[in-house]
Amino acid sequence: MPTPIADAINEALRALSPKHLDVLNESAQHAHYQPGAETHFKVTVVSEDFSGLSRVRRHQKVYQCVNPLLKQGGGEVHALALHTYTPEEWQARAQKGPDSPPCAGQR
Repeated sequence: MPTPIADAINEALRALSPKHLDVLNESAQHAHYQPGAETHFKVTVVSEDFSGLSRVRRHQKVYQCVNPLLKQGGGEVHALALHTYTPEEWQARAQKGPDSPPCAGQR
């Protein structure tokens, strides 16, 4: 199934020179899911660009990359869960991000 929004997010985040990048479409885990929908994403980015930055500043850097895509999508993206790490932090986490919590309207 085509994933144009996920693909565009992946491409846009290449600007951060990620050591690890994972864009996971979690739309099917949410209420009112329509087959093929791209509305809920979990994004894990590991980049040297995050060194010395607070979590807020890291998220701002990510949004600088993806915000034009979100606006172009006509507001189709409802949720974007961001997990941002430096390579050292990622290594300390055994290269694993957190599990997503269940959605309040989860199917």
